[in-house]
Amino acid sequence: MTPFRAGQRPRRSFLTQLSGSALAAIAAATGVAASSQPPEVRNPRATDGDERFQPDWDEMLTLTVGPDSGDLMGRTDRVLQAAVDSVARLGGGTVRLLPGTWQLRNSVVLPSRTRLIGSGADTILTRPASQSTMLAADSDWYDQEITLKESSGFQLGDGVVLRATNPHNGAATVIKRTLVARSGHRFRLNDGLRENLWLSGKPTCENLYPLLTGENSSDVTIEDLTLDGNRGQTGHLDGNYGGCIFLQDCNRYSIRRVTARNNNGDGISFQICHDVLVQDCHSHDHADLGLHPGSGSQRPRILGNRLERNSQGLFWCWGVKFGLAENNTIDGNHLYGVSIGHNDTDNVMRNNVIRNSGVHGVLFRQEDRGIDFWPNRNVLERNVLENNGGDDGVAIEIVGKVRDLKFTGNRIVERRGAANRTGIRISAETGKVELTENEISGFRTAIQDLRT
Repeated sequence: MTPFRAGQRPRRSFLTQLSGSALAAIAAATGVAASSQPPEVRNPRATDGDERFQPDWDEMLTLTVGPDSGDLMGRTDRVLQAAVDSVARLGGGTVRLLPGTWQLRNSVVLPSRTRLIGSGADTILTRPASQSTMLAADSDWYDQEITLKESSGFQLGDGVVLRATNPHNGAATVIKRTLVARSGHRFRLNDGLRENLWLSGKPTCENLYPLLTGENSSDVTIEDLTLDGNRGQTGHLDGNYGGCIFLQDCNRYSIRRVTARNNNGDGISFQICHDVLVQDCHSHDHADLGLHPGSGSQRPRILGNRLERNSQGLFWCWGVKFGLAENNTIDGNHLYGVSIGHNDTDNVMRNNVIRNSGVHGVLFRQEDRGIDFWPNRNVLERNVLENNGGDDGVAIEIVGKVRDLKFTGNRIVERRGAANRTGIRISAETGKVELTENEISGFRTAIQDLRT
């Protein structure tokens, strides 16, 4: 079939540079000269309280941890937690994991200014099979204890998730805690509940947790290790609460050369986290999302990763803005290669390969919860989309009142036969979509534009 080239106009850059006259106008409006910047910081000294500028030290405090050798020895989450807490107490440093396998019964919580560095594929963090039981007594929102119906599968130090139906409105209640003391089936928690766990809501307790997690921490690096979620033997915990890596309210995390695999939930999830870098990672065979930047996360960079055989590959969640996804391979995901929706705006997806998705290669989701919650002003540039969807599938599906999208220089190819397949489908409600120099071939319908 002859390739279809949509929009033969010269390519335009999505992000334009301000001209000198525009800068002058800004200066006049604000009363501040465009060049009014403080002097560049050179050769900084270590200054108490200055977290922005530090000398580039030749050597930092490093602790080694191994199953049978190292500064600290052991095979559990407790030895890993002791190591990262130790370097954090002294202002930051590196924990280097030697080859070996660690069985975690709780999350390793990463403090600020720490680096967790493994030895590549030979460093494996995993978990045992999870146990689930009903609660045997009511607990109120101010309590700091629970009573389990059956406690034989639980140990002190276990990370647990408590789930119930809210007795007041029928919504789901989800609470993550750690078991810290016990008398028989009765356990003290590390923190108060702040939600009612009444028997009428059928509350349960299951030892589930992210393998690595951060909360209100910053300037953390995770590199060169393998995280195995033991999907076949554990319960499900979605990406708003867990993952092989789960971050909440964090800044400036760098995750490089990490394999996240086989989790009954997400691979890597971060919520309300800013300036997160995920680079050269392999996130695969998860029940849910391979990579989940979510909940207002600003400026994520997703570079050179492989996201394979998950429910969805890359899921831009709510309010993710000014992100870059570049040079990723997104292959064989059961629903969508890429899904972008609720107020996810001003993101660029460039030079990615998106293929063999079960339903759509890229989905711009329907977001009619508010006046303007659609994923506006996003760019697809120089991507390859190949063999996405079934016999009546759509490679790129655009739904709802989304506007100001730019698709430039993409190659959208179907090699399995035209069947009833469509390259790009634009809904009747959609606003402006700029198509420039896209090659679309092999489909029954190259572009289906339902706008009137």
